[in-house]
Amino acid sequence: MTEIIEISWAAGSIDEARKVSRYLVQEKWIASAKIIPWIESIYLLDGQLESEQESKVVFKALKGNFEKILKVIEQNSKYDIPEVLYKTIEGGSEAYLNWLKESSQ
Repeated sequence: MTEIIEISWAAGSIDEARKVSRYLVQEKWIASAKIIPWIESIYLLDGQLESEQESKVVFKALKGNFEKILKVIEQNSKYDIPEVLYKTIEGGSEAYLNWLKESSQ
């Protein structure tokens, strides 16, 4: 059975999110991208409190494409260590999951 994953990524800007998302959809490495244009991240870096405006991106993809997707994100991210996580989809609408599989290679 083909494993389907949901990938979340904190992009450094809306332009970065759009550029990567469009490329990945055109290559059929993801079925879709949902972009939340503005989020604020607060974190510690080297002992300093930081705040950054980012865009949150959620991809639906086949697990076999994850390494290619990660490489594209890393090559196009303004961050040295971009936040990229995934979780396995255990279930959902059969029609949607079939569309997702057909839309990805």
